[in-house]
Amino acid sequence: QVQLEESGGGSVQTNGSLSLSCLASGKTNSRKCMAWFRQVPGKKREGVARIDTGDGRVEYADSVKGRFTISHDNAKNTLYLQMNSLNTEDSTMYYCAAQLGRCVGLEYYRFPYWGKGTQVTVSS
Repeated sequence: QVQLEESGGGSVQTNGSLSLSCLASGKTNSRKCMAWFRQVPGKKREGVARIDTGDGRVEYADSVKGRFTISHDNAKNTLYLQMNSLNTEDSTMYYCAAQLGRCVGLEYYRFPYWGKGTQVTVSS
């Protein structure tokens, strides 16, 4: 089992920055694929970025490339998402997710472990 807890959401104006964190517990020494998702009410959960804790490879959604950076600190068992140049379309709940083993894709159904989410609000 893997438990995930997000922090760092909040409110910011357009073109501002926020940083999200996700502390993982359980199976801390296992290779994992960790990711950030977001979900607008009424729409399906969208993969934002993922990172393989074994080889460090990352993948981003086209909508955030060049603006968001995902990283992971193995010693702290913490996943990060640095979000720059935020716009109103980035406003929604953000979720941390994990799957054991190497990364295969960024589809939400591949990830069995989820945090409760943290709200990001961008105002114009």
